[in-house]
Amino acid sequence: MRRRNTELTALFKRLYEDNVLGRVTNEQFRILSGECNVEQKELSAAILEKESRLEKLKDSAANVEAFIEKAKRYTEISELTPEIMRLFISRIEVGERGEKYSRTAEQSIRIVYRDVGVMDSVEPIAGYMDQ
Repeated sequence: MRRRNTELTALFKRLYEDNVLGRVTNEQFRILSGECNVEQKELSAAILEKESRLEKLKDSAANVEAFIEKAKRYTEISELTPEIMRLFISRIEVGERGEKYSRTAEQSIRIVYRDVGVMDSVEPIAGYMDQ
């Protein structure tokens, strides 16, 4: 996209020179330069969007690496302590029950991990209070 943007700038300069030298009529210059400008604006917007997405992906990869480094310290977890919970979990979201006041109604639970966010989809849990 960047290369095409540079090419369009060069084409526009040549088109302008051709117009000044009389090789291209004013009408042709207006039409062609309009098309170049539209394409260049679209490319500029797309480049900004792609660069933003790339930065997010780089940040995400760095967060995953940080999570893995933390996990290496705890290769075998025999007991879930508050310290381990705070280290790995940002928050736990518990959804509404399908039926009010029912102990066996399903409700969704979503775990948001530190550094990596949600790793899986929302899973319905049936009657977790009965266990």
